[in-house]
Amino acid sequence: MHSVVDPAAAPAPGDGHAMSRRAHVRAVLALGLPLVGSHLAQVSITLTDALMLGWYDVTALAGEVLGGSMFFVFLICGSGFAFAVMPMVAQAAGRNDIAQIRRVTRMGLWVSAIFAAFAVPVLLNAGTVLSALGQDPAVADMAGRYLGIYGWGLVPALGVMVLKSYLAALERTRVVLIVTLAAVGVNALVNYALIFGHWGAPELGIEGSAIASLTVNLLSLILLAGHAAWALPEHTLFARFWRPDWEAFGQVFRLGWPIGLTNLAETGLFAAASLMMGWLGPIPLAAHGIAMQISSLTFMVHVGLSNAATVRAGNAFGRGDGAHLRRGALVALALSGAAVAVTVALFLGLPEVLIGLFLSPDDPVRDEVLAIGVVLLAASALFQLADAAQVMALGLLRGMNDTRGPMLIAVVSYWGLGVPVSYLLGFPGGLGGVGVWLGLALGLGVAGICLVARFWLRATPTV
Repeated sequence: MHSVVDPAAAPAPGDGHAMSRRAHVRAVLALGLPLVGSHLAQVSITLTDALMLGWYDVTALAGEVLGGSMFFVFLICGSGFAFAVMPMVAQAAGRNDIAQIRRVTRMGLWVSAIFAAFAVPVLLNAGTVLSALGQDPAVADMAGRYLGIYGWGLVPALGVMVLKSYLAALERTRVVLIVTLAAVGVNALVNYALIFGHWGAPELGIEGSAIASLTVNLLSLILLAGHAAWALPEHTLFARFWRPDWEAFGQVFRLGWPIGLTNLAETGLFAAASLMMGWLGPIPLAAHGIAMQISSLTFMVHVGLSNAATVRAGNAFGRGDGAHLRRGALVALALSGAAVAVTVALFLGLPEVLIGLFLSPDDPVRDEVLAIGVVLLAASALFQLADAAQVMALGLLRGMNDTRGPMLIAVVSYWGLGVPVSYLLGFPGGLGGVGVWLGLALGLGVAGICLVARFWLRATPTV
């Protein structure tokens, strides 16, 4: 494989070679920490749903786990176009090309809306789909009721993802964090009122949770769009929004669809695991959902650092500054590795405390869910490093406009290895939920090794 970095290209004055590792650390953290915070806050929305529904009813929690997994598959697949906007805007901003910033962001919103038009009808009929896939009828019904409302939220959710990528690429990460934190607060309040029927509101259970999530996505879209129009009027982002720009549309689509399929391969792996856990019954599914919520929360640290790595790698790649690219990558990977060490210590040291937060002390199945969840959290500790490595490598490769090779690696690793091994260990192998999670670890591990190796091969200049 030939390097895509030109070793003869000259870096911009003051960039690249002149930056020490300490300067790289400061730069990555300055850009990445608000993104980490916003991703943590975003996951905290579904975490709040799971916490409150777990205290309300375990079957409702299982339904939210199943429905939420299905929603997330479509969200993360459609977000491939939003993730494509990030490096494209970063590169255009480096050239001070305002017209290109506007074009790719606007068409990112267009592509995302078209994707949502095809996906929302599937979500609205989730109960029928999940029943046909062999899920417990009561849990499938709960998931259907949840997505019958929240399924509409995919439209604003994808718009939010595009605007977050646009603002992050312009290094306006603070507003992204503030809006997401506000969304967490609103979601918690509306959940508390509508799930349990507090403050004179009707007790709606899982439908109340769905209404809260839909409300939050709409509010986030309005706030981010309002900020973009107010703070960046020179971009005229929404002027003549209805007019197509097919050239920019094609640029976003070509870079974004492999990212979307890569995301789909990974999230599909976890969704398949949720389906398999559902075959084991509502209690294992609820335990799986709790363990996944905790794992997802810690994973967002690496997603935020990966986003920062995409922006910084894109800047270095655009200048042909290989030394800056490689040194920045080492720093980003080291920061991600430090976060992994903390996560593994928590998962192995405090599993009962973490799982117990999601369960009412009076729930009759608390002990059963707790026992399964503790084992699954220990299994999750096994794949923390692999999961972090693959998402960091993906972020770096996207900064280099490399999306199709990583897509193939993801599909083979997750679906050629992860899903089959999860099934074989979990069911014919008799290991149940632990076997399912060991299969996840294998798929993520192979992907992590291959993607990191691909980045270094492409980032290292050939002689």
